[in-house]
Amino acid sequence: MALAATLTACSGGGFSRDKSSPFAPEVNRRADPVDQLLVGHRLLAAGENELALDAFHRAGLERGLDAEVLSALGTANLALGRLNQSEKLLRRAVKMEGEWPEVWNNLGVVLMERGKIGEAARVFEKAYALDNGESEAIRDNLRLALAKLENVQYGADEQQEYKLVRRGSSDYLIRKTP
Repeated sequence: MALAATLTACSGGGFSRDKSSPFAPEVNRRADPVDQLLVGHRLLAAGENELALDAFHRAGLERGLDAEVLSALGTANLALGRLNQSEKLLRRAVKMEGEWPEVWNNLGVVLMERGKIGEAARVFEKAYALDNGESEAIRDNLRLALAKLENVQYGADEQQEYKLVRRGSSDYLIRKTP
């Protein structure tokens, strides 16, 4: 009986799995591991931002927190709307590797979102210079930042609503006019 079970398992119809099976394939433990940075970028492109962030964390564990991993983490946090974390990570990436226009561009986007228009314009100028003006996205971001800088003005109604009142020798207060 044991011999019959063993011979049946060795045959083509025994324990081998059909190729059209709906179940996941077996793990090939002898294959090279998949680059988690690549996995994260693909997940980010697919809109799976949380999963991409997890993949980037795994990449950081595998290869260390180099500029590429920090940039990827910052980009994923930007996509998730975590602007403070994104800014910190992108600034670290820029300090480590300051020649990547994409990282400068992403930092500029974060600064724009945080309302730091002047600094964002300078960052976009740096990205534009590093890119030699070849990227349309960087050029458009720079134009937007410069347009926002030029349009920082107040209407006549807004200027008349407030007045600056001096209290003491160096203390100023903004008050609404009656």
